[in-house]
Amino acid sequence: MVTEIKLIKNIKTLKNPVLFVGLPGIGLVGKISVDYLIKELSPKPTLIGKIFSDSFPPAVHEKNSVLELIYDEIYLYKTKTKDFLFIAGPVQPPLTNTINSDQHYEFSEKIALFAKKHKIKEIYTFAGLNIGDKRITSKPKVICVSTDLKTKENILKKKISNLHFQDKGQDALISGVAGLLLGISFESYKIPGACLMGETNSKLTYGDPSSAKQLLEVVDSLFKLKINLKKIDESAKKIEKSFSEISKNLEQISQKQEGPSTQSNYIR
Repeated sequence: MVTEIKLIKNIKTLKNPVLFVGLPGIGLVGKISVDYLIKELSPKPTLIGKIFSDSFPPAVHEKNSVLELIYDEIYLYKTKTKDFLFIAGPVQPPLTNTINSDQHYEFSEKIALFAKKHKIKEIYTFAGLNIGDKRITSKPKVICVSTDLKTKENILKKKISNLHFQDKGQDALISGVAGLLLGISFESYKIPGACLMGETNSKLTYGDPSSAKQLLEVVDSLFKLKINLKKIDESAKKIEKSFSEISKNLEQISQKQEGPSTQSNYIR
């Protein structure tokens, strides 16, 4: 099978189509973001396709004693000026080692070909960026990496608060479909785009809705989707409250270890 994209509804001519991709990764930031868009946009996006791949876990999904293969989904959301496609789902090729790197390339290539066929104008992938325990004491920023300088300049012109480019000469790797899809799409088919990464902590295996909220605010600023963030804001406040409590506990432990403060310590 390798990777196969099956459309369950015909796609007619799309208006300036943009593709959003958010699959499981660090802090589930990308997945939470795309899932929230699909659930909360009005009218609701339409399921138009499924993605099957033998790079997915060797298992089937069962519900009510009926089984089906594991798959990701493609949704379509239409507006007056643009059409948006979303790729969401429970899996991408596993990021365990380099042995299965060919699966990652093949999976991303199939999506890139799909984007070319349907004349996608831009691709935006959503992901998490692990900053370790700094996430406990800081508001998550959204880091952007673009496919080319022109795209970077166009995004910078929008002057979006809390959206940052790393311009200090750092080298970094973006693993999985979040990076490969953009690289292949631009290199092979000249489809531009960017990866939006919400800062998070890799220990947040159940997800980081606060980071996802920051990412969604950036998406809203870029595309004026009028996203209602009330529901994710409630989840975000809960995790930030827990982080605040953890931070206070760590501070109290640190103070006990340091012993009574002297006057000079207090002045500093």
